[in-house]
Amino acid sequence: MAGVAVVATAGAAEVRGVQYDSRRVGAGDVFVAMQGGTTNGNKFVDAALKNGAVAVVTDSAEVFGRLRNERPELAIALVEHGRRALAEVSAAVFGHPERVLKISAVTGTNGKTTTALLLEQMLKSVGRKCVLLGTIETHIGDEVRESEHTTPESRDVLEVFAEGVRAGCTEAVMEMSSHALEQERVWGLHVDVAMFTNLTQDHLDFHGTMERYAAAKARIFTGVGAQAPRVAVINADDPTGEQMMAAAEACEVRRYGINLGEYRAENIKLEAGYTSYRWITPWGKEIDIESPLTGRVNVYNLLAASCAALARNLSLEQIAAAAKTLKQVPGRFEVVAGSREAGFAVVVDYAHTDDALKNLIALARDLVRENGGRVITMFGCGGDRDKTKRPKMGRVAAEMSDFVVVTSDNPRSEVPMQIIDEIVVGMQAEKSEDVAEFVVEVDRRVAIGVAIKMAQPGDIVLLAGKGHEKTQTFADKTVPFDDVAEAAKVLREVKR
Repeated sequence: MAGVAVVATAGAAEVRGVQYDSRRVGAGDVFVAMQGGTTNGNKFVDAALKNGAVAVVTDSAEVFGRLRNERPELAIALVEHGRRALAEVSAAVFGHPERVLKISAVTGTNGKTTTALLLEQMLKSVGRKCVLLGTIETHIGDEVRESEHTTPESRDVLEVFAEGVRAGCTEAVMEMSSHALEQERVWGLHVDVAMFTNLTQDHLDFHGTMERYAAAKARIFTGVGAQAPRVAVINADDPTGEQMMAAAEACEVRRYGINLGEYRAENIKLEAGYTSYRWITPWGKEIDIESPLTGRVNVYNLLAASCAALARNLSLEQIAAAAKTLKQVPGRFEVVAGSREAGFAVVVDYAHTDDALKNLIALARDLVRENGGRVITMFGCGGDRDKTKRPKMGRVAAEMSDFVVVTSDNPRSEVPMQIIDEIVVGMQAEKSEDVAEFVVEVDRRVAIGVAIKMAQPGDIVLLAGKGHEKTQTFADKTVPFDDVAEAAKVLREVKR
């Protein structure tokens, strides 16, 4: 196992594959048994051996000692860091595809998915063949697959990268979540261009504090088991931007923004389905950018992707040409087909933090201002996740909407009404007459109907929280559920 940092070894074997899930092990595989976030893979070593594993890498001295005594013929290795070993073994088994691909990676609370997809489209517009790893989809060239995780385990990332190399890809664009950076699922990946979008409250159930959350994000700029990125693209308008720039001291830093940064957007014009601005660069050249995307938040996403595209050697003119043809990202301010014919807009969006919800409602408010329409917001909060954001999201919805429908959003193991009660606390904290009226409907399907059937011409109905997701998760089951499809059903009923 050349290239893998080991504490002790015994035996040798030729391996054909690598797995960390014993259920996926086949004949000739090496099984990496590691302590994970919720499961200890060392408990499944015997199952892996039964399924045909010819070698075991473990981060448990106890398991190493037992196997050396019970199976002296077995190839085994004891490592200090299980996840790091998984990355290093996987890279070797898959032929180091990470050394072939030029990797661009984006982190941040909001905007990762959109920014990654925009950058991929820009690279493809000049003939580059790309791998994309993101929250919604995984792309290998023109092949599209659904994604299970924002950032998978290193073994799965490297397998996709290897498929991409075989398919002729030269670029990889990926989202790097704070969990993946903290847990070192991206160990050993040298990122060429690293992007930071923003930092707002989320995932405190995992990180504990905003300081630790920010520190996890900042690791993208120092390198996780690899050298620091060549270029760092950082949102200068975000309060955490200075901290990210300090972390990126070994990188060439490119700052973007609307108020600050060397790469700025000026003369911004926003309409539904259209955004334009003048892009200012530090070397004095400017260019007009036009895009079919909607809203100020997408100005930031476009700036981040454009700065990264520049770093990947696209010209300003190529970026401007690509911007005109960019496609909408599923579940990100996605207008449901048929709603405009009803005289109002129904929009599905993934906003699931107070900051994202604030940005979403602000965008809708800008769009209805001219015709005097209302903003009707339907949302909930996920179970088994950061509870402190629930009243904050309630307060944002109450302060900024004209009417609110509070409902369920993947309650998981929690009681749905208890989650809703915690949201309502924030809504009732505001006593102003300007605070929106609200209703509670625990059944999300019914809540969608309530929100849409309230709409009048000129209104915008926001269905927030789930975006692209296709399921709803409860304590005892996961059921198919698609906000877009459910909204389309209600719209068909409204038209009858």
